Amino acid sequence: MLRYFTKSVLLMGFAVAICCGLYPLTLWVIGQTIFPSQANGSLVRGPDGKVVGSRLIAQPFTKDEYFQPRPSAVSYDASASGPSNLGSSNYALRARVAGILGPIVKYRGGAKAGQPVAPDIEAWFQQDQYQGNAHVVAQWADAHNSLAQAWVKADASHAAYVDEWTKAHPAEVAQWVKDNPDTPQPAATDLAVIFFDSFSKDHPGQFPAAVQHETDGKTVSVIEPVKEGTDIQSTFFDMWRQEHPDVALEEVPADMVMASGSGLDPNITLDNALFQLDRVAAQWAKDMNRDPGQVRREIQTVLEQRATAPFGGLAGAKMVNVLELNLALRARYGAPAA
Repeated sequence: MLRYFTKSVLLMGFAVAICCGLYPLTLWVIGQTIFPSQANGSLVRGPDGKVVGSRLIAQPFTKDEYFQPRPSAVSYDASASGPSNLGSSNYALRARVAGILGPIVKYRGGAKAGQPVAPDIEAWFQQDQYQGNAHVVAQWADAHNSLAQAWVKADASHAAYVDEWTKAHPAEVAQWVKDNPDTPQPAATDLAVIFFDSFSKDHPGQFPAAVQHETDGKTVSVIEPVKEGTDIQSTFFDMWRQEHPDVALEEVPADMVMASGSGLDPNITLDNALFQLDRVAAQWAKDMNRDPGQVRREIQTVLEQRATAPFGGLAGAKMVNVLELNLALRARYGAPAA
């Protein structure tokens, strides 16, 4: 009996030594000697030598000098990777796609071929008419309650703006509470729809958005009624499109508007990058006071040098790593203007 027990203990010890010691150690040595970058997360360092990200994980870029990655259903949070799981019939998906298209899509033909539709969205919005009825903002909020609530939750300043509105409109809030007795103390999100209904009547052809003001040498963001801007272009592109269904628009690369399965895809297609090229080149040219055409050609060369396709180009579309591309622009042109 003791003999069998001793053999079992020795076998277990041998297995533990192999599986929990030698095998992991062997993989660690191979990784650190042959594949050190991959083994340590494929980290990328900036000009100052500090880690700025991983070439395997997407991150957002907001400045116009930089190329932007694919949309992310998880806000680029690597600890919560995953898709939105929204179906094609879900209006939240339609609204997200429309929100991206509004500021960037262009006319495909006609007298305005190649021009952005954004100014026409703003002009249509300012008329404050949708399908023959007034108050576009109110119609938007009434038709899509979840989007109105999402606007309130998107930023603390939005909720604060609604809270200020409730103080100035006690009768409307009281009526809402009367109609919804189960919510005697409504939060800002609960009042989103009636807020937009009221706002639309008080400010026809306008939408609440952040406006920058200089105060005591500091830039302060304040929510105010506006008649133009990316918020209007994004939010109301879908309604504008429904009233202009026959207008021919340029096609946009799919990965500009659709998130990846993980929400963290670090690459974009070369077509996507070329679609963004005019914006990126124009902003760098403005920062450096240089000819936009020359800067565009330089950046396009960088794109073509960094674009790769799977299996040495034998399969798939050409892709560009967004983080590495933006770092290459930073190394070439310096830091973007503040």
